[in-house]
Parts: sequence; C-alpha cells; structure tokens
Amino acid sequence: MTLTHYRTLGRSGLLVSPLALGTMTFGAERWGSGREQSRAVFDAYVEAGGNFIDTADIYSGGRSEEMVGAFVREKGIRDRIAIATKAGFARSQDGNPHSGGNGAKAMRAGLEGSLRRLGTDYVDMYWVHVWDRVTPAEEVLQTLTDAVRAGKILHYGFSNAPGWYVAKIATLAQAHGLPVPIGLQYQYSLLERGIELDILPAGREFDLGVVPWSPLGGGLLTGKYGREMLSEASRSASLPDKSVSGEDEAREGNERLKGDNPFGGMLFTERNFDIVDALRAVAGEIGRSMAEVALAWVATRPGVSSVLIGASRAAQIAQNIGSLDVTLTEDQERRLDQVSALPLLNPYFIFQLPPAMRFGVTSARGWR
Repeated sequence: MTLTHYRTLGRSGLLVSPLALGTMTFGAERWGSGREQSRAVFDAYVEAGGNFIDTADIYSGGRSEEMVGAFVREKGIRDRIAIATKAGFARSQDGNPHSGGNGAKAMRAGLEGSLRRLGTDYVDMYWVHVWDRVTPAEEVLQTLTDAVRAGKILHYGFSNAPGWYVAKIATLAQAHGLPVPIGLQYQYSLLERGIELDILPAGREFDLGVVPWSPLGGGLLTGKYGREMLSEASRSASLPDKSVSGEDEAREGNERLKGDNPFGGMLFTERNFDIVDALRAVAGEIGRSMAEVALAWVATRPGVSSVLIGASRAAQIAQNIGSLDVTLTEDQERRLDQVSALPLLNPYFIFQLPPAMRFGVTSARGWR
C-alpha cells in the first residue's frame, strides 16, 4: 500500500491518503520546524502522493495555517489536496470570551480566520477541536450547517468530545436532513486505546471515519526512551512542591523528562514499557522499525480512515510510509493486543459477558 491507496473519510466522497500529514510543528518556535524545514516535509509528503493535510487555528499561533496555505498555492495543487483545520481551543488570552469554544460567534470567527490564513475560500474538513461543555449541541450543528451551506466547509467532524455528544449531533442531523459529521479525530495508539470503549462504537454506528493522532505515543513507541526514564519520572513526582525552590526543582525535573516530548513523564510507566518491549520483539521478528509496526497496527484497526503523522525531517516521511506495507501475523497482532489491552472498566466489562449470560445460548452475534 502507498499514499495513493486512497480511502473515503467515513461515509462521504472525500478520498484521503491512509496517512495524513499533521502540521502542528510547522512554525513552532521551540520544538517545531522553520519554513524551509516544514516546506521540505510538505514536499516529501505531497510528492509521495499524499493528499490529506491537517492543521488548526491555534497551531503556532496561526503560522501553521499560513505555511500550509502558502505551500499549497506555490505548488498550485489546491484541487487535489484535502485541507483540514480546526477550531475550539482559545486562540488568545486577551479577555475575549469568544476567542474559543464552540459557540456560533466563536466558531464563525475561527473559521473566517482560518480561511484568511490558508488563503482559500473553503476547507475540505473542519474539525470541532474540543468539546467546550457549555454550548448546546443544537447550536453547534446549526453553525456547522450554515458553514456547509455557505460553501466554506465541505465536511465536518469532532475531536476530543464524548461519544454521547457526537451521537446526539449525528442523530439530530440525520433526523432533520442536515449535513452529517463524517469523521472523528482522537488519540489512538498501542499505548492509548480508550476510544475503543465508546468513540469507535459511535463511529461504526454513524459511519464516521477515525483519524488517530499521536499513533506513536508521544515517541515512546519508536524506542527512543528506555526504562531508565521510570526512575526519572519517579524522582520528578517525588520532588517537593511547597517551597519556591521545590517548585523550581520540580519544574526542572519535568523539563528534563519532557525534552521534546509534550506528554512529559506521564508516558513512563511499567505498563507502557511492557508494550514497548512487546513491540520491539515483533519489530525484530519481521525486520522492521518499531515505529513502522506501531503505525501499521493503528492504520489497520477497524474504522480508521487515515492516521495523522508528524515529521520534523523529510526523511521521516519515507519512514512513515514504510508502515503501509507491514503485515503482521495473527500471533503478532494477538500479542500486541493482549499487552496493550484496556482494563475491565465499569460498565464496559458487563458488555463483554458471554452469549450464554446475555441470550441463554452459546452463540449470538450481530450482522456486522
């Protein structure tokens, strides 16, 4: 498989590459990429056949959108590129209560700003970046419907929102003949499978394609961190936080843990390193990198339309594309699934009861 083996994003006609280029690092001063470096990454992705570019209004204070728009215009490829952007997080801290959130005023300002920075009159995919816990679902649906009817967005979806909320909007849209969501963008990897509880089932029920972010678990699944980080994480957690000097020391410890990792030390747990060990073993068996195997695992999960990848160097694009031709045996998949399995949380463990307890027979399954 290559980047030109396009898939529809959910139940729609929007065809996207199996790997999407995430541009959160474009223009980021401390841990991101400058213009030339970002341009090289963009060129490598597009020249390999990639057509799905993902950005957001808050990435690098809007510079990511500006770069994406400029790169697309310079190549003259707007018609073949699917641009996705987002709104929902606060764009500023200047006292304006409408600088973020999901209200009509905030969403309209976010979209207009994105279109201006991207230098386009429409975006192919518009993500509600985060659930604000305040705005009524009906208002969000009306705002998105208005944007679709105005031709400013073609499709929309949700990121970082509860499954019931997405289901409510999808149901309202279907019931009233309004534009329906087509996608879900959530964190998903061997380290973080929480969306399997509610989000993935909602996606299956409403035909929403999943676009996982952080498929490499903040870099842990590449093998770049060793178990020595466990003691660093433990030390950082135990530092005093009552005094000024203690706060400074804790901050230093956290920065040492984070390095270029925005997740900080919360990745460094015994469970996660057990997953890393299993991943390393499987990668060794098939002669591929850990990153390739981790990406392949996510890309082949049911319901996934495209996987977000990030790169700071053009060479990393080719390495990520290599994951598309990785094939795991049933035994290798089983081992990775078992070591990364979610705990039996309430009430989800009840749903896993055998057919005999649910139906009184030994075999009963849905048509899907």
